[in-house]
Amino acid sequence: MSSPAVDKSNVDIKAAYLSAEDLKLAASLLYQAYHDDPVFLEIFAADKIDYEQRLRAAIREELNAFWQAKQPMIGLYLGETMVGVACLNNPEEGVSSERFWHWRLKMLLGAGYFGTKQMIEKEKVVLAAVPLKKFHMLSFIAIHPLHQHHGFGHYLMAAVNTILAEHTESEGVAVYATSKKYKAFFKDVDYQFIEEVVVGNVSGSLMVYYRENPESVD
Repeated sequence: MSSPAVDKSNVDIKAAYLSAEDLKLAASLLYQAYHDDPVFLEIFAADKIDYEQRLRAAIREELNAFWQAKQPMIGLYLGETMVGVACLNNPEEGVSSERFWHWRLKMLLGAGYFGTKQMIEKEKVVLAAVPLKKFHMLSFIAIHPLHQHHGFGHYLMAAVNTILAEHTESEGVAVYATSKKYKAFFKDVDYQFIEEVVVGNVSGSLMVYYRENPESVD
């Protein structure tokens, strides 16, 4: 499988699949990006003293699950520096909330029973609302705080589109956006708003990037 491509006009920017050595740095980027995410604030009880520890554990085990299931994880690099990361579920692997048992065990130990149960329930609720049969799910996306607002997010989404292009059976990419800025960003890269989806006490926007314009399909 070829590496996801981005605009080659800037040779300092490249996208590549993460290696095992990249996972720790990717986890750090995702932790920074999702520390104040409304869904995770609720799932992992931000009012409790060990919130950050449980959030770190959850992200770490999610990345390990992606790695072991050979799901696409993309790093965006400025020179040798990782400035962004995106994680997707491939449609042929079955986008499912039913994780394998050792992932659940590790998640329970690190994030706690309630947090693990809420993570699984969140996936079920969001996936049930996606109006596609076979699709990619963009589970995580992050740009390093020092490199935001410089167009790197668009490079990363170009790499995501390359993965979609390589999987012709996938109808598109779905994402659950929990803040206005994320919703605006995904709208800017041609994701269409589907509906507001409530997870627990949090409402977020389910958005889809279609392989083909749904209005043009019979």
